[in-house]
Amino acid sequence: MAVTGAFIVPHPPIIFPEVGRGEEKKIQKTIDAYREVARRIAALKPETVVISSPHSVMYGDYFHISPGNGAKGDFRKFGAPEVSVSVDYDSEFVDTLHALAKAEGFPAGTMGEREPELDHATLIPLRFIQEKYTDFKAVRIGLSGLGAVEHYELGKLVARAAGKLGRRVVYVASGDLSHKLKDDGPYGFSPDGPVFDSEVTEAMETGDFMRFLTFDEPFCESAAECGLRSFQMMAGALDGEAVSSELLSYEGPFGVGYGVASFRPIGDDSGRHFDVEYRSAEAQKLVETKAGEDPYVRLARYSLETFVKTGAAAQLPSGLPEDMLNRRAGVFVSLKEFGRLRGCIGTISPVTGSVAEEILRNAVSACSEDPRFDPVTKDELPELVYSVDVLGEPERINSKAVLDPVKYGVIVSNGGRRGLLLPNLEGVETVDQQIDIARQKAGIGRGEPLELHRFEVVRHK
Repeated sequence: MAVTGAFIVPHPPIIFPEVGRGEEKKIQKTIDAYREVARRIAALKPETVVISSPHSVMYGDYFHISPGNGAKGDFRKFGAPEVSVSVDYDSEFVDTLHALAKAEGFPAGTMGEREPELDHATLIPLRFIQEKYTDFKAVRIGLSGLGAVEHYELGKLVARAAGKLGRRVVYVASGDLSHKLKDDGPYGFSPDGPVFDSEVTEAMETGDFMRFLTFDEPFCESAAECGLRSFQMMAGALDGEAVSSELLSYEGPFGVGYGVASFRPIGDDSGRHFDVEYRSAEAQKLVETKAGEDPYVRLARYSLETFVKTGAAAQLPSGLPEDMLNRRAGVFVSLKEFGRLRGCIGTISPVTGSVAEEILRNAVSACSEDPRFDPVTKDELPELVYSVDVLGEPERINSKAVLDPVKYGVIVSNGGRRGLLLPNLEGVETVDQQIDIARQKAGIGRGEPLELHRFEVVRHK
């Protein structure tokens, strides 16, 4: 046996009358669709229900699979402690999945459990399922900060574990959509919110799992989506399968998108190995990106790759343009991996004899000294995309009115504390945002006075 069905469901606590107190009637279509999901799961009679949850234990580079014989939880934090759910875990399935991951060198397992209680993104689907069907055990898996392919690959391991054990398994991907659909919603509005929900529900309706892997990271952040990585994992659990897909409902009256979808495997399909397709497309994009890199970016890549591969600093190569060798300036080197920031370090004022030397130095710092990230590894080198910002001379200003977050970077200072933010960054749309982020980087409180400088950059990609 293997994965016999898969479902996408949301997790709004307000869906239960004990929490909603009448407000749940505004998402009646979602409630009806959830009950239809429960009926379909009962008809499949799974022995194991695997639930991926955005609100379970989460690590940046590791997938947590909940250990033990079972767990319980309630809605105390939502004002309804009387609403509780308990479930037995399929510990044999967990052990098998863990062993498969270990054999593959894949970063998933049962270590590091911080919160054994069931989270609300797991509780809600379980409660609906248990209203119709109880003869199953559960497996709860958290998401991670890793990329789309890693989430997809864990789904594939789930399917392998099901096949190895001969289990009838249903996969439930718990996840809300955009949290920024309305100005009066709890998270405000972003134009990308409705666009994300339209595109992701179309992918649900058509079974286009490749779309789950290819959403742009800054776009997802702007939309404040919740469940995409859960959907990616579900897609992996149906790798190589043709599916009959159905979007059962979509609503967003509270400013958060709720989608319910059903997927039934109907046979093998060699054209639906989306991780292979994704890797091929990304490899081609990287070839094109590298071919278009200018000398500034090529030097950053050369410096970083030399350091990561050998542990030694690179020497300046021959043939560099004169303006890189004869000019001194501050330089920032930024790294991205799968569209997400992977490191960014720079100098406001030059500390070396030339822009070229500044790039050599700061590329190494970006990959090894950014405190927000672990050092870059050799395996990551083919995936990295670089940008190099060469800073103009900072200019003292007396008013934020002369700032422009697209044209100018900003430096804020108070005594010895100083913070910088580059211009034209994704997600930074206002001067106030720009100053606040720079202030936070400098550790300067909101009530403290600021000295402001602005600067322009030439960005090389």
